[in-house]
Amino acid sequence: MEQSDLRGWEYRCIQEENPECMAACPLHVDARALCTHAAAGKWNEAWAVLVRTMPLPGVLARICDAPCRDACLRGRAGGAIEVGRLERVVAEMATKSPRIMPLRKNGRTALVVGGGLAGLTAASDLARKGFEVTLASARPGGALLDVSAEVLPPDVLAAELDGLRKLGVRFVDEDRSGQAALDAVADFGAVFVDPEQCPAETLGCGEPDDISLGTQTPGLFAGPASLGADASPVFRAALGRRAASSIERFTQGASLTANREKEGPYPTRLVTNIAEIESAAPVEPAGAHYDADEAVREAARCLRCDCMECVKHCAYLEHFGAYPKVYARRIFNNASIVMGTRMANTMINSCMLCGLCETICPNDFAMQDLALEARRDLVKQDNMPPSAHEFALRDMAFASGEKTALTRHAPGQAASTHVFFPGCQLTASDPDAVDRVYAALRERVPQTGLMLRCCGAPAHWSGREELCAQHVMALRGEWESLGKPVVVAACPSCMKLFGEFLPEAEVRSLWSILREHGLPEREKGGAPALALHDPCTSRHDEMLQDDARAMLRDMGVAFVEPRLTGPLTECCGYGGLLSEANPPLADVVAERRVATRDEDFVTYCAMCRDRLSRTGKRIVHILDLLLPPGGDPAARPAPGYSERRENRARLKDRLLAGLWNESGPQAEDFEAVHVEFTEEAAQKMEDRRILVSDVQKVLLHGERTRRKLVQTKTGRFLAAFRPVAVTYWVEYEHLEPMEPTESGGSGGGGYRVHNVWHHRMQVMGGMA
Repeated sequence: MEQSDLRGWEYRCIQEENPECMAACPLHVDARALCTHAAAGKWNEAWAVLVRTMPLPGVLARICDAPCRDACLRGRAGGAIEVGRLERVVAEMATKSPRIMPLRKNGRTALVVGGGLAGLTAASDLARKGFEVTLASARPGGALLDVSAEVLPPDVLAAELDGLRKLGVRFVDEDRSGQAALDAVADFGAVFVDPEQCPAETLGCGEPDDISLGTQTPGLFAGPASLGADASPVFRAALGRRAASSIERFTQGASLTANREKEGPYPTRLVTNIAEIESAAPVEPAGAHYDADEAVREAARCLRCDCMECVKHCAYLEHFGAYPKVYARRIFNNASIVMGTRMANTMINSCMLCGLCETICPNDFAMQDLALEARRDLVKQDNMPPSAHEFALRDMAFASGEKTALTRHAPGQAASTHVFFPGCQLTASDPDAVDRVYAALRERVPQTGLMLRCCGAPAHWSGREELCAQHVMALRGEWESLGKPVVVAACPSCMKLFGEFLPEAEVRSLWSILREHGLPEREKGGAPALALHDPCTSRHDEMLQDDARAMLRDMGVAFVEPRLTGPLTECCGYGGLLSEANPPLADVVAERRVATRDEDFVTYCAMCRDRLSRTGKRIVHILDLLLPPGGDPAARPAPGYSERRENRARLKDRLLAGLWNESGPQAEDFEAVHVEFTEEAAQKMEDRRILVSDVQKVLLHGERTRRKLVQTKTGRFLAAFRPVAVTYWVEYEHLEPMEPTESGGSGGGGYRVHNVWHHRMQVMGGMA
């Protein structure tokens, strides 16, 4: 990722944009932070928010007319926050003020003509910027002196004026308005005339520029009469602040107008969803002003406006404690600076690539695109941790390998108009359903071929572009060998991948084909409604979602929708290989999804069905309703990793033998090894992605070579083997005393495994 790319990604995330109230305030007081502290009774912290932003905070906090109220989103749900009243309480309750250090004097001078609020603000800001400031006014304070003592106590204004003197502002009791102000430019270099003292219209040097307040006389800055003594106090202060900024630019020779769009009120890009916010009316004070308790309650009504819509709806984004803009920076640093830290890699590999964030985001921030590109970069840099996706890639290779892959025209057919592509997950989860569906398809469309293999999604999701391209090339070759038939897909992920990498193929959902050619007969209705879960890979496939719903209606199945459904559906925890890269988080994702409805679930993705069923939720695949297998399919446990492989292999053998009178691939030696597992060992195998075949290979190797250790106390053996880039260890015992057969089998007895583990270290000269 280049710096320019990072900036583009950062811009799309609006979480750090200012809230409506802050953007609408001419001084950009952070009312959100003010309310947060005030709601907690932290008066000094709330006061610090004002001091760091407001000029003359003791004064403005008491007379602020709060133009931010018109923009306050709480106004649409009960009434805008009474920020002005809160500011007054904060000013009165605070006992400690933060120290604001001015810059060192820089040798530049400026004259401020007039002691109204705009002039005092300009003088304060310029003094803090290091200017030698002279303030010419016969009446410092101007119209502020006329404010009632109940609203603005005289000692408060006096204290602020004294603070200006401590900053180095020199007060002179004289009138320099009119021609005197024009003449003063030559002496001071820059002059600002407060419109309360002398409006720009009376200076005779043209209307001041709206942005810079500059006049036809270089160095002279002024404001219009509309911002005189009767104008909004906050806008008068903002005028003085703008003038100070212009004077600083002028004396530096910088542009007076560039990059000043956000100096006054401006439209913010921040979007806050208030659709589910309960209405709450403003707190009414018992007296003229809020007391501390009333202020706390009023501040608590603040919505603390932010976006965070993607984080609120995504367990992944929430888990890592930030939001997409921050993640973009972390990914950039990971790829460009630290070159692949483990923590950042985990964050990158935990994205489900489901696209929910982009769909929800008001600015279309696609975290999935960012994460996938980061994975590709890590692969190219050889910084992708092998453990992140290796098991999934091995499983993909097995699903498309000799043991399980199969491409055939239908029995007795020499050509295929259609080909059934169930996908590797349905064949692993419910091979009997594949049998039943293929038979139903052949009854309706006789020239329906069969293709058993993986679509290549794991290679794509893991960022391995070259491997994905190789897989798609093989897939294309198999499809072309059948005469380029219509692909009848049962898996949403397969449909999406075909559309992206094999666009020349016509792909239709299994549900649309069956509805077109007639559904199998079944008993309709009577069952309770089911909650329909859309797989996340169907998010933007409205036709597929409609097909599934139409299928349920045709079958007379009542269903309800979760809160997030259709284009807003949530992932099951498998998408993007999350369940491989971060299993605990994948479990959280699945638990969150099933918690959205009390009803039993139904889905049309085999992996979604299995992932969600692992939470204990009752869930059926739509095929369980269409072609009932008998029993209670909603209670069918999800098969383990080894069983999934075995299901695929047995399905191929069964189909070859039953439909084409062919035999499957010859069994390998290790497959003859009979092994049993303790409950603890079986659970460890699932948790650690260790297959029965991995254990069988270790046992075969250990028994053939006799390279094994024996524990004298238990009599158990310990053997290791490194068939791939991983070394597997197995602690086992013989089920009965025996000599190993020539093939390494147990001669009818076999082995009981008590413990298993693996690592990536290679033990040089060791047992493996």
